[in-house]
Amino acid sequence: MSVSVCMATYNGAAYLAEQLESILSQLGPDDEVVVVDDGSRDDTLALLQSWSDSRLHVHRNERNLRHVRTFERAMRLARGQVIFLADQDDVWLPGRVSRMLQALQVSGAAVVAGNFSHIDPQGQSMQFPAHRLRAADSRRGMANIAGIFAGRRSYFGCAMALRRDFLDLALPIPAYVESHDLWIAQLANAAGVIVHLDEDTLARRIHAHNVTRSNRPMRRKLHSRWLFARALLEVRRRLHDARQ
Repeated sequence: MSVSVCMATYNGAAYLAEQLESILSQLGPDDEVVVVDDGSRDDTLALLQSWSDSRLHVHRNERNLRHVRTFERAMRLARGQVIFLADQDDVWLPGRVSRMLQALQVSGAAVVAGNFSHIDPQGQSMQFPAHRLRAADSRRGMANIAGIFAGRRSYFGCAMALRRDFLDLALPIPAYVESHDLWIAQLANAAGVIVHLDEDTLARRIHAHNVTRSNRPMRRKLHSRWLFARALLEVRRRLHDARQ
């Protein structure tokens, strides 16, 4: 199966080269990396444009669209049969692509979601609190959705891959959705087409600019939960329409 890796970049020059090397080393000659830059003000775009690999396709938003819209644009530009989502600052572990493709083929699922270890800004292994996905929970769709709502299930786009035909259901991402990865997780769990991997497939880099704040005001937390519930209604509508 041909692979498209979709990446959204924004001021990511510090770690981007290491991430690209870890990705491209696992791809075949007919695979691609689709990068959409969201108006970086550092050397990100120059680094991308200087990269000498024909599999790397670089695009730039005319205006800043933020990460959800930028990832959506990258997915629309992708041509591969399987789409991997990638952050700009992580490191893919060896065997990630083959292991996740195998999981999709064996399970027949449309989406695969895995786990990850953590590294610090210097690339050294570190401990960081995170809920891990379990393969045994792959078919517990509604329990997984409830777990997302309660903060007990952690789905990250950087740890996901999906079949291209799943985009017919997932796109467009509703304008109010705050997180493309949770939108994909909601939809795939509700449809019963997701499989979890127990093992780590990448090292997620933790640094000052990517750590989600846990001390958000209560009003913001309640608003996010309302948007999550609203997205579930849209999930139900799309699944109903797809079955007609």
